[in-house]
Amino acid sequence: MIRQSPEVPLRSVGRMIRSTAWPAGATEVDVAAVADAARRTGPAPADRLALARSLGSTTPPLSAGTAGRAFVTLAAVAATDVALARTVEPHLDALGILAQAGVPVPEGSTWGVFAAEAPGMRLAATPSGTDDAVLLDGTKPWCSLASSLSHALVTAHVGDDRQLFAVDLRQAGVTPHDEAWVARGMPDVPSGPVDFAAVTAHAVGGPGWYLTRPGFAWGGIGVAACWWGGAVGLARVLREHAAARPDSELLQVALGAVVADLADAEDALADAAAQIDGRAAAGIDGDATDWSLVAQTVRSRVRRAVDAVRTRTVAALGPAPLTSDQAVAARVADLELYVLQDHGDRDLARIGRTVVQRGGVAW
Repeated sequence: MIRQSPEVPLRSVGRMIRSTAWPAGATEVDVAAVADAARRTGPAPADRLALARSLGSTTPPLSAGTAGRAFVTLAAVAATDVALARTVEPHLDALGILAQAGVPVPEGSTWGVFAAEAPGMRLAATPSGTDDAVLLDGTKPWCSLASSLSHALVTAHVGDDRQLFAVDLRQAGVTPHDEAWVARGMPDVPSGPVDFAAVTAHAVGGPGWYLTRPGFAWGGIGVAACWWGGAVGLARVLREHAAARPDSELLQVALGAVVADLADAEDALADAAAQIDGRAAAGIDGDATDWSLVAQTVRSRVRRAVDAVRTRTVAALGPAPLTSDQAVAARVADLELYVLQDHGDRDLARIGRTVVQRGGVAW
């Protein structure tokens, strides 16, 4: 299914961030240039991955000191095309992980990060007997664009532990199942399972390293930045309709509520970016911050805001844009699916358990 990127009025993309909590690096992003590059990117996976490589060469890997820049870059892409952001985000995340682990990136490679688990599916790693290589056997769920990528970072079971491995997806023994992806949201970003049969891979960090490092939580906030950006793009549609019908109280009310919701989400992201980048500015080596709690709280706040923006916008605009405007219909469907990476009440329960067990709130 071929879908064109949404047409965004030029006056909408010159500035995107307003929160005073953003660290200095966030203001260095040329939002208009990122949006223009996103608008000019075709819908084919190869085109989207070309932009991912381009942004990967100009955007520093996510770390303490670069979070503001990384989050705003991702949001700017998503504000133009949600599915494009879904392609770019894991590539940039992988580059950051590889940089932290000190693993070189092959020239011209494109990356995904496959770390999900699902009942009845298990990927196991066993020593191959050659250097540090292992053999991957089993099935990994939720592998976005596996048939189009050159490489991926994949978590696999090593005994009772989970460990991260880098794998070349072009090997024999790698079988993506794009046919299992029947979603109406992001139909051209297939995220079906992948079978691995004696596929060679190499360790990236030791057992447990991937899931316990602060960067795991920071990457989760980067996904929330994409959600926020996608909602900003939808809010721009609502604003254009409200401007065209200044006598519509319904549209004005909806727009006012959306402005407030997006500001709340932006503040959550900006504050998190400031906390992350503040570690570098303060020269903090050991850090007692509960990053998993920070990340989940931000993701839940952004999810609530994005759901509210989508619901209000659709209700205010009615069925016409969803049935006659391909870009708007795609954005709504893509965004609705994308935010389901947050698990709603289950993740809120996780926050509650964390606070009961470890604290983490000022009150």
